Amino acid sequence: EQGLAIDFTIATAAVKNAAIAARRGVPIVIGTTGLGSDEEDALHSTAASLPIVYAPNMSIGVNVMFEIIRLAARALGPGFTAAIEEIHHVHKLDRPSGTAKGMAKIVERETGKHGIEVKSIRRDEVVGDHTIQFTGSSENLTISHHAEDRGVFAQGAVTAARWIIGKPAGLYDMSDVLGFRG
Repeated sequence: EQGLAIDFTIATAAVKNAAIAARRGVPIVIGTTGLGSDEEDALHSTAASLPIVYAPNMSIGVNVMFEIIRLAARALGPGFTAAIEEIHHVHKLDRPSGTAKGMAKIVERETGKHGIEVKSIRRDEVVGDHTIQFTGSSENLTISHHAEDRGVFAQGAVTAARWIIGKPAGLYDMSDVLGFRG
């Protein structure tokens, strides 16, 4: 029976854990946020010999929101401006959150516009609220997600863990897990 690892630690530990998983031939699901380009490069290297699902947010709802943002940004184009607001608990280490950064990257990729405004708020014990507003000359489109409890991240990680078993080496994300990409 094949093992599997799920990592929700910190950036440096996640990279080390992926290397350990690779040595043992154990697929890994990583939901850790705050990875810099060096850590992401290390995951790419490790994924050459190991299946890895890496997503800064494991929530199924957030990942559906990412797909909706992709569609909206593509359809609305550069004529609309985008602004993102994210709210998290006061203990959150990264700012802006990996989810907010992911939202901005999607808009940048689809519209070619850079420097998307991201407002980060830390309040009480808020699990996670993410909103993007596309503003045009005479209309606005708002897309948002609210997490009630941290269990949504565990549910997504379990979904990813079930999906990755038997997959070839490679770096995957929740778009792959949810079937948004071929």
